[in-house]
Amino acid sequence: MTNKFFRSLFVLAVGGLLLAGSASAQTATNTTSGAGPGVVDPGHPRVNQVKRRQTRQQARIAQGVKNGSLSPKETAHLEHREAALQKREQKDMAAHNGHLTKPEQRQLNRQENRISRSIARDKHN
Repeated sequence: MTNKFFRSLFVLAVGGLLLAGSASAQTATNTTSGAGPGVVDPGHPRVNQVKRRQTRQQARIAQGVKNGSLSPKETAHLEHREAALQKREQKDMAAHNGHLTKPEQRQLNRQENRISRSIARDKHN
C-alpha cells in the first residue's frame, strides 16, 4: 500500500518537473516587452494562444507518460516534434518583433493539430 503511494507520488513529481521545465523554458525566452528585432511581446494574443496550446500538449504527453500509455520511444518522438514546433515559433516571432502573423499562427496550429492526433493515436494503441 505505502509502496504504491510513494510510486504514485514519484510519478506525479516527475510529470510536474517535466511540465515545469517546459514552462520555465518558455517563459525564460518570453520575459521582455518592447519593440525591436528578436524582442518578444508576451502579451500578444496570437503568441498567447499558441503558447496555451503547447502547454496543454505538454500536459497531455506528461499524463501519457504518467499512466504508462506512452512508451519512451513514443514520448521521445512527440517531444522532438514539440521542440521543432517551438523552434519554428521562435524563428517566426524573431522575424516580426515578437509577434506572429495570422498565416504563421495558422501553420503552427496545423502542426499542433497533427501532434495532437499523434498523441491520441499513440495513447490508444
